[in-house]
Amino acid sequence: MQAMVLDAVGRPLEWTELPDREPGPGRIRVKVSACGVCRTDLHVIDGELPDPITPIIPGHEIVGRIDRIGPGVEDLRVGERVGVPWLGHTCGVCPYCACQRENLCDAPLFTGYTRDGGFATAMIADARFAFPLGEQGDDVSLAPLLCAGLIGWRSLVIAGEGKRLGLYGFGAAAHILAQVAVWQGRSVYAFTRPGDVKTQAFARSLGAVWAGGSDEAPPEHLDAAIIFATVGDLVPTALKAVRKGGRVVCAGIHMSDIPGFAYALLWEERQLVSVANLTRQDGIDFLNLAPKIGIVTTTHPYQLRDANTALSDLRGGRFDGAAVLIP
Repeated sequence: MQAMVLDAVGRPLEWTELPDREPGPGRIRVKVSACGVCRTDLHVIDGELPDPITPIIPGHEIVGRIDRIGPGVEDLRVGERVGVPWLGHTCGVCPYCACQRENLCDAPLFTGYTRDGGFATAMIADARFAFPLGEQGDDVSLAPLLCAGLIGWRSLVIAGEGKRLGLYGFGAAAHILAQVAVWQGRSVYAFTRPGDVKTQAFARSLGAVWAGGSDEAPPEHLDAAIIFATVGDLVPTALKAVRKGGRVVCAGIHMSDIPGFAYALLWEERQLVSVANLTRQDGIDFLNLAPKIGIVTTTHPYQLRDANTALSDLRGGRFDGAAVLIP
């Protein structure tokens, strides 16, 4: 197998030849056909997440077909197309797992962070955390759904049922979530980097009723706002934009420090919450719903060897939608 490997935090990924791996009990081997490039991959590579493990193969928006099954796997078959997400394993016995909050597991493993991921021609996955994808849709278009789509879905559920929804940071997750929210009958307000008229036009093409810079106030108070950008300064900005009783959801795994702000921004029962990871039920719910919505992902394919270019383009905001690596 071949992979793009992170040998040390802060270093470019290296093209590496590795021995083929065999799946152990409860595991499957997936021949990767597409793997999305997520901002969380940048956080892993830059060492912005705690306790980095190297060498590691990044990538956690994986689509592929099972080509080997380990002992004890009964619900999947060789040749079946599956998706492998960020949450790659949970302990099943901690208090959080016991109360159906496995996204907060005390002893999790994360694909592409604490276990090898999908920037490779093949990868090993826990069979319990691989989602059957069926045959509808092509591999490249499905890949961003495995994280950008899933974390967006969980964020939307946590945001509540308000009709006026603000999305701060209009990247891979927001461009999927906007389509979901419009399908649900909500009004989407998109906030981009100041002056980024190209992305604002992209947001409007996906149904946003308003799009502007993150330094602008929306034309009316929002019921809820979801922050996908990694900029802590946006927290008080979003609190200012929501109505009394509104909710602000921080959807990223990493964010710069949140500045101090006046209590008046939080008063009147405004809520500030975060989203952590996802549960398998989130994946089942969203992936079953996505075909009904007719989500169209805007993707930019790169060859696996060009992973460093894809990461650089993501960091520089040089495309709308999502980058996807193809082995």
